[in-house]
Amino acid sequence: MKRTKTVALLLCLCLVLSLFSCNGRDEKKITPKNRIFYDYFDTVGTFSDYTGGSQAEFDALADRVERELSEYHKLYDIYNTYDGITNLKDVNDKAGQGKIKVDKKIIDMLTYAKQMYSKTDGKINVAFGAVLKIWHSYRTEGVRVPTSAELSAAAEHVDIEKLVIDGENLTVELLDPEMSLDVGAIAKGYAVEEVAKGLISDGYTGYVLDVGGNLRVIGEKPSGRGWTVGIKNPLSPYSQTYVYTTEIKNSAMVTSGNYERFYTVSGVRYHHIINPDSLFPENYYLSVSVRSGSSALSDALSTALFNMPYDELVAFSKTLEDVLIIVVLPDGSVESFSN
Repeated sequence: MKRTKTVALLLCLCLVLSLFSCNGRDEKKITPKNRIFYDYFDTVGTFSDYTGGSQAEFDALADRVERELSEYHKLYDIYNTYDGITNLKDVNDKAGQGKIKVDKKIIDMLTYAKQMYSKTDGKINVAFGAVLKIWHSYRTEGVRVPTSAELSAAAEHVDIEKLVIDGENLTVELLDPEMSLDVGAIAKGYAVEEVAKGLISDGYTGYVLDVGGNLRVIGEKPSGRGWTVGIKNPLSPYSQTYVYTTEIKNSAMVTSGNYERFYTVSGVRYHHIINPDSLFPENYYLSVSVRSGSSALSDALSTALFNMPYDELVAFSKTLEDVLIIVVLPDGSVESFSN
């Protein structure tokens, strides 16, 4: 395990978890092509082409990426229904009412989510919806905080073992009528990874897919180099100050932080990442970023690690291979861990 500590914040003029200017004589000749998406996973996404190919080729590939993101978004949506699609909202609505037939993409994602539950000792739990639903309601209202009693009552209905997945018959069943699924900690990263895997399987390289800061690099630049990315300074999230830079090739980088989605009550800020043990937001870190070979893994781990006390995070990091973890501590200092 390699561990480094950086107290001084790095100042870089770049976009957080986005791409720095190209370096090298050959790269300056290529102007990236971009397609921006606004309708998927409640965030802004960008698909970028660094290959130097034609506009027509890029447009066709971007159309494919958008179609696939749209499909995953609709399947994993827990708030809206869509004609001709059985999605996770339908699963939640049928809680306690028996099995429901779903698309294999839902089966595969929920199966992966159960694996992440085991891997992170419950820090990632897609059956945590009953608790998260309460926080979402209070955050939308913006003036009160849930009581411990209210949250504890909801926590009686978050048993992931009552999520029954039948991969052979493509059915899902929620045995507890008061439970619900919330896949916000894993669905976006999983969808991005599946789209990227399809492109890689078809031989594409030199592309970047960024969905709400869930950054997945597909291959490498024509020069053989990777992309340098920067991690935002949580103490100054709207400025161009960055706490860490790293290069990525054919890999993913995801950050979980307390500085973008929150509300304040009586001078106390409550962010959106809820600890499954305390049932409240914790402030062990300002942000946790994870670089790995998979967007799905980076997404899940960034949330799980954010909910681990420091000593637990350090111990858990030693069990991971080919993963870089960057944590920003409450005082603004930065530590990184890697195998």
